[in-house]
Amino acid sequence: MVTGASRGLGRAIALALAAAGADVVLAARSKADLEETARRAAGTGRRALVAPTDVAVYAEVEALMARAVRELGRLDVVVNNSGVARVKPFAEMSPDDWRFMVDVNLTGVFHGCRAAAPHLIAQRAGKVINVASVLGQVGLPGYTVYAATKGGVIALTRTLGVEWARHGIQVNAIAPGWFATDMTDPAFSDPKINEQTLFLDGGHSAA
Repeated sequence: MVTGASRGLGRAIALALAAAGADVVLAARSKADLEETARRAAGTGRRALVAPTDVAVYAEVEALMARAVRELGRLDVVVNNSGVARVKPFAEMSPDDWRFMVDVNLTGVFHGCRAAAPHLIAQRAGKVINVASVLGQVGLPGYTVYAATKGGVIALTRTLGVEWARHGIQVNAIAPGWFATDMTDPAFSDPKINEQTLFLDGGHSAA
């Protein structure tokens, strides 16, 4: 099960899992884009279920997990990838900006892990992969709220991995750098941000 599978990294992850032999459940808000991902996954010969889902709404994520188990038999891998960003100076961030990013980037990961919990614990096996960001550990102006959400994902993952180890469940996070996706297009088109990320690439990249 991959959230944010409609485009970008989520689509790439879903297609890679299908190519590796997994049936996939594709979740995001855009049904049309999910159907395109499913069309591409079909070329691997694996099943691809399209499941329009808002990860900020727990009931929808809970239904998503139940459908995955009902239609595919079990839940082996959960990839919590959905993410959004608004880039602006912190002094210009509004409470709505905060809620928008926290609801998807951090609460969405909580929802994915919590809704998967009864299925994974019952079968005493499974893997959870939460997509964080290098910006959870490295500062970049304009990304304060986004970075806070990704730092939260890293902390949640570290603690949940310890808690669920006794159930045979592996919980990990990946913290990628810059990839060319719809979400990063505005950053790539901004010369100042490009300059900052090149500087960071001396030791770290950012995403």
